[in-house]
Amino acid sequence: MGMKPFYVRELSVYPVGRRRIFLLAIAVLASLVVNFETTIATILPLLMDDLGMSLTVYGQIAALSVLVGGISAGFGGILSDRWGRVKILVPTLTVTAACNFLLATVDTVAGLFWIRCLMLFIEGAGITITASLVRDFSPRMGRAQAFAFWTWGPVGASFLAALIAGFTLPLFGNAWQSQAIIMGVVSLTMCAIIAWKIAEPSAALRAQVLEDEQAVQVGEILEHGKVRELFRHPHLWAHVLGNTGWQVLYWTFAIFGQTILTGAFGMDAAVANRVVALSIVVNALAVVVVGRMSDRMRLRKPFIAVGTVLTAGAMAYFIALIGPGVPTAHVTVVYALILLFMGIAYVPWMANFSENAEDVESRLQGSALGLWGMVVRVMIVVLLVVSPIVVEAGGWQTWLTVALAGQVVFLLSMAAFKGRWRQERTAAPTIAA
Repeated sequence: MGMKPFYVRELSVYPVGRRRIFLLAIAVLASLVVNFETTIATILPLLMDDLGMSLTVYGQIAALSVLVGGISAGFGGILSDRWGRVKILVPTLTVTAACNFLLATVDTVAGLFWIRCLMLFIEGAGITITASLVRDFSPRMGRAQAFAFWTWGPVGASFLAALIAGFTLPLFGNAWQSQAIIMGVVSLTMCAIIAWKIAEPSAALRAQVLEDEQAVQVGEILEHGKVRELFRHPHLWAHVLGNTGWQVLYWTFAIFGQTILTGAFGMDAAVANRVVALSIVVNALAVVVVGRMSDRMRLRKPFIAVGTVLTAGAMAYFIALIGPGVPTAHVTVVYALILLFMGIAYVPWMANFSENAEDVESRLQGSALGLWGMVVRVMIVVLLVVSPIVVEAGGWQTWLTVALAGQVVFLLSMAAFKGRWRQERTAAPTIAA
């Protein structure tokens, strides 16, 4: 066996207590960094003006770069199962951070295209691996809550990028290049912390299915799992394709949330941003609370079903509201409720998918999450291309109805998910005669 890189630390005994929580926190920090490194929303208006780039052209760049990232997510998951998580994750984080300095040199649309494709190709593998690490450090008893904190990565990245831009852009004359350089410096600093502290269970430990925290020690496994094993199980396909339908609504709001509120309800842009920010906070709190409840009850499917039904109902009402004259407070409550209900469904689903894949082949968690990430990113590309055409032809009501149909598809796909609907009854202790 060759010498391992200095930053690779394989654990032969499963960590417990504060040590496990600390390593889980490092994995969540890596999720924040990998999302932060590729955030461009804070400088996009300035970048488009500087390059003379239209929104349509940027949409094409975004679609192609996301597609490249999707391919990377699939292969990154497979390779992390074979080579280890950290061996791939730390270089992807570091190189993507350094690419921000390249971004600061861009002066053509073509240059932006190639750098964004490079950054998202590297980033796609990183996101998949952070999710795999979260699974590795979360026994089933705490997995939904662990994935809840993992979902804070994208939210925290957007918040951090907006906070930095808000305070530093005026200091540099609103030069967008300043933000690329600052993001590169901040990212590399956090990468150094991660490389210094990160660790991962050995391949043998990753192959264990742990219900609760215990200091397990096992010998090394001799073979890697075969990816084709995942394709033989219809319930895993139901998870991937069903949740991709669910994600249509999530990514519609993530990409076009403010645009929907301003265009369909006539809100001011600043008000729309406040509505979206409030709803994101509601969602971030909901996923942690629901994740804890799901773990304590050891149930996933009831939360998924209830959250999806409530989301579909609230979404249908939201579509019916579209039009002028609706009070801002009314729209705010409905929009926030939709994101609250989506949070109820999401993290229990992530835990359920992880556990179902684990039951099929515990050595292929990265591959399963990578397959899901790849399919979702292909959907995002379709969304970026198709949704503007649909909205132009039939308005936001039409596209949001498509997103509502995705919730229905997800609900129907639940029929194939494995897992209990009710808590197991604990047998009463028998008393010896």
